Amino acid sequence: MNSFDVFGLSVRNLLRRKTRTVLAVIGVVIGICAIIVMLSIGFGLQEGFRATIEQWGNLHLVTIYQSGGGEVYESSAGGGRTRQGGVKQIKLDDKAIAAMEKIPGVTAVSPRETAWLSLAIDNYISSGVNVIGVRPEVLEKFNYKVERGSLLKQSDKDGMLFGNQIPAGFYNPKKTWGSSDSGKPLVDVITGKIGASADWDYGQPPGNLPDDGEKTEYSEYKFRGVGVLANPDDYDTAYNVYMHIDTVKKINEDTARAEKRRYDRNAGYQQAMAYVDDIETVRAVSESIRAMGLQTSSLSDALDMMQSQARMIQAVLGGIGAVSLLVAALGITNTMIMSIYERTKEIGIMKVLGANLPDIRRLFLTEAALIGFVGGLFGIALSYGSSLLMNTALLSVISDVLGGLSVEHISLIPLWLPAAALCFSTAIGVAAGYSPARRAMNLSALEGIRNE
Repeated sequence: MNSFDVFGLSVRNLLRRKTRTVLAVIGVVIGICAIIVMLSIGFGLQEGFRATIEQWGNLHLVTIYQSGGGEVYESSAGGGRTRQGGVKQIKLDDKAIAAMEKIPGVTAVSPRETAWLSLAIDNYISSGVNVIGVRPEVLEKFNYKVERGSLLKQSDKDGMLFGNQIPAGFYNPKKTWGSSDSGKPLVDVITGKIGASADWDYGQPPGNLPDDGEKTEYSEYKFRGVGVLANPDDYDTAYNVYMHIDTVKKINEDTARAEKRRYDRNAGYQQAMAYVDDIETVRAVSESIRAMGLQTSSLSDALDMMQSQARMIQAVLGGIGAVSLLVAALGITNTMIMSIYERTKEIGIMKVLGANLPDIRRLFLTEAALIGFVGGLFGIALSYGSSLLMNTALLSVISDVLGGLSVEHISLIPLWLPAAALCFSTAIGVAAGYSPARRAMNLSALEGIRNE
């Protein structure tokens, strides 16, 4: 028999016993749907974790700092520096920055200095603004983009690049704190003249200032806005102001002098940032930097941990679905064995008429494969319907069950998963039908003809 004959005969045999065939197919449908849905929940969790982490900041960035929270301590002898465990600690200076720039996968590195300033534009102020000093030439390499104005340039020693949430933080101190509750900025940070000081009372009306005795005389600065970043979903940059690193170092030096603190210009940088072109290599870059004697942190570390938890949940859920498919495989095996018992005479006649053993085996394997294939098709359709239901009507309920995780999709089915599930269901059918097919192939023709 050719393949078309085998296929046609298999379809007719399955249709002759509709109830048994339908029950076997339903078992496969439930098993395949269970596996796809369970795995899709794991993929949805992974994507949800990634989206959440990306809102916190840039997954490509690695923050570098020295042991002990970034402070540099002189050793008692020899000028060397060590950290716990006796591992040599290098100073985070220009030499260390240059060494990190040579690490494979690193696109750019910039030292980072931080200052907390109060800003004033006309009658509006914003206190406690986090100002970060960087090398302006790396901002484009760090993939920072602007919605207004431009990025910092090397010549912008008095320029400020604003996160897009900073302008909405300005308020009129003579009025209530709710003067900017609408979220619409009351000032234009690019055209306005910006005053700045490390004094958190800067810009406050005299009547708002506490009388706490001697007042520290902080320096006052005049800056200008050069641009506003286009970062609506990035919490890390949306609430920061970026300036030339030399300017921020000068501000920190002036502030230390006003507060009568020691400021060591040769102590090294507070922190540094490295941009890695491929997220998959962030861990390798971090390990290389730590091997130099520095410490690192990145959002990719948090993402790896969260996705590891998601994969564990996915494995458990997938195992539950696999049990359902195992039950379906047993159902297919039972269906095929019963079919052999009922068709013993038919098999004997086929052998007498000249059907060879491989043809008989192919016939039963094709029937089993069809049950798996058809069950897989309906299982895929049912899984898409279940996924749609979870992502719409049941989204809030399932999100609460998962600890209030805010995601757009609870269930996410990648394109390769249905194709793999269909191949798997067909293979399960073939595997479940293999033993009955061998039994039919080895059945005696004489015994089959004599059987009623």
